Amino acid sequence: MILKSSSLIPEVKKVISDKATEHPFTGHYNDFDEKGTYLCRQCGLALFRSQTKFHSMCGWPSFDEEIKNSIEYKIDSDGIRTEILCHRCHAHLGHAFQGEHYTVKNFRHCVNSVSLDFVKDLQVIDTEEAIFAAGCFWGVEALFKKYPGVLKTEVGYTGGHKLNPTYEDVCQGKSGHLEAIRIIYDPIIVQFSVLVRYFFEIHDPTQKNGQGPDLGQQYESAIFYYNDNQLLEAKEQIELLKKKNYVIATHLLLASPFWPAEEYHQDYYGKSGKQPYCHFYKKRF
Repeated sequence: MILKSSSLIPEVKKVISDKATEHPFTGHYNDFDEKGTYLCRQCGLALFRSQTKFHSMCGWPSFDEEIKNSIEYKIDSDGIRTEILCHRCHAHLGHAFQGEHYTVKNFRHCVNSVSLDFVKDLQVIDTEEAIFAAGCFWGVEALFKKYPGVLKTEVGYTGGHKLNPTYEDVCQGKSGHLEAIRIIYDPIIVQFSVLVRYFFEIHDPTQKNGQGPDLGQQYESAIFYYNDNQLLEAKEQIELLKKKNYVIATHLLLASPFWPAEEYHQDYYGKSGKQPYCHFYKKRF
């Protein structure tokens, strides 16, 4: 299990850790009907399947059944409601209600969208996460989306000091952030070390001041690790490259708040039909 607390932004931590509630009808998954699985945002455990989701018009995503052994129920601090938490990491998800007769099961898990991740996979039970920076995140995402076992990609900004940065902030070097990609993957299909190798093969890890024609601190190469195991595996792959006489410029940095980029940046090449201009596969191992 990877506990992702270090990469959660304040508005997510406020709900997951401090048990706050997002405003109704504002969450990304409220009016959302794609087929797949909803995961705990903090630890990646599969919580709900899309076929159990229904429209309750309450303003938050609603599910009438959880995946077995994924949810913990406890009396809320108000002594009245029933709080629901991730069974594994105890992240606050929302509340449970009975007797409303929305569905035949007569049960509603009322969940904050920010407590969830979503992947287009109806079988996954558990997931893990990696964060990489390798230049312009458009090309990095385009190549990682195709990799077997990668369930979700999200581009964004991380490693800097500015809260809620914009693309303009990052490009002007005012935020200290790097363009990066957050990857959710199935550890049964692909391991972190394999993704690290692929990361080193889809960009130039020896370039110090950016990537290809994109120059600047925001385009530098980095692996943001969540725990000692990820750090060790990254170092092992770097040592293998050094033995092949590569002078690696990639930074190894502890994961920090990951700010999702603006919507038009997400899956940019998939939406535009264009092709990456400075990212391509080159075998190095």
